[in-house]
Amino acid sequence: MTMQYDVKQGHLNQSGFFVLARNRVKGFSFFGAGSDATLVLFDTITAPVTDSVTYARSGTTVTVTKTAHGLSTGNTVGIHFNSNTSVSATDGNYVITRTGADTFTLTDINSGTITSTAASYVSGGGRWLMTYEIDATDTFSNAPFIPGEGVLAVNGIYALMTNIDSAQIYYG
Repeated sequence: MTMQYDVKQGHLNQSGFFVLARNRVKGFSFFGAGSDATLVLFDTITAPVTDSVTYARSGTTVTVTKTAHGLSTGNTVGIHFNSNTSVSATDGNYVITRTGADTFTLTDINSGTITSTAASYVSGGGRWLMTYEIDATDTFSNAPFIPGEGVLAVNGIYALMTNIDSAQIYYG
């Protein structure tokens, strides 16, 4: 692999798009706000659905509730599950089954019981890329290592930030 000279940098102080185009995430750094914090990266051209999305898991079946979600059986969602008492369903990209106008299910790769808590998702060709969580006692800048050529985002790179003061991304 040769040195890449066209790496670019983006900066956000709140949730939003780093870039709207095909790119590879090469690296990123972020700084928490003194409480438990989460940075979720999605490959999408639209902001994730975050308002009034809840889920519960029983065994491997996750039921997601969102009023008038508009999805159909066979659609794929990229989804981030908030934790409930330090437990969450497994973030990822899943084919869903529509069970009603306000609910859909998916099969988690792990098993367990989780009562209702929040989630965020993208659909229509969007994908979940990665999630990083930091503890409230973590007061230093975090810069996870991304090996190889980076993580491919086909559409664009959206950062969903919870209790994050700032995030920087390196892409190309």
